[in-house]
Amino acid sequence: MPGPTVSDVAAPDAGPLVLVRHLRHGEAPAPDPPLRLPLRADERTSLRGHRRSACGRDLLLQLPRGAALEPGDRLAPEAGGPLVVVEAAEEPLLVVRAADPLALLQAAYHLGNRHVAMELHRDELRLGVDSVLEDLLRHRGLTVERMSGPFLPEPGAYEGSGHAHQHAQGHHGHSHP
Repeated sequence: MPGPTVSDVAAPDAGPLVLVRHLRHGEAPAPDPPLRLPLRADERTSLRGHRRSACGRDLLLQLPRGAALEPGDRLAPEAGGPLVVVEAAEEPLLVVRAADPLALLQAAYHLGNRHVAMELHRDELRLGVDSVLEDLLRHRGLTVERMSGPFLPEPGAYEGSGHAHQHAQGHHGHSHP
């Protein structure tokens, strides 16, 4: 008899799936089919509380303290049960560009002084939508566009070296619009 399918796992009367183990990307094989957990960047920093999988399964995170969740990480119950794969959910973003690389570097400096979470790329910055910052950046002569996509901000200076997303020539391993 075949194993459970995602629709079997998502049965509403099953109660929450309690996830207590955090396996970094690559520490566990990818489940087939996976239970997917799309989370915004701010949600990936919270290791406790109720969430919903992409298929609607009730999940309860009771993970040990530690680094924020990253796309590709797997979450597991204590004894058996389906693994859950963390994904970066789409969220509204500002994409900041400049004709002059120094202007972009200055923008990153000023945003960093305000402790703004940023995703850094060779020719652009990405940050959460904030109309005050959007006006400030435009006033500095930068090009600012709105988009929706996954947000993978740089970890803070005090978050250790658990930074696991890939940088290839200044870009994360995903496509750009």
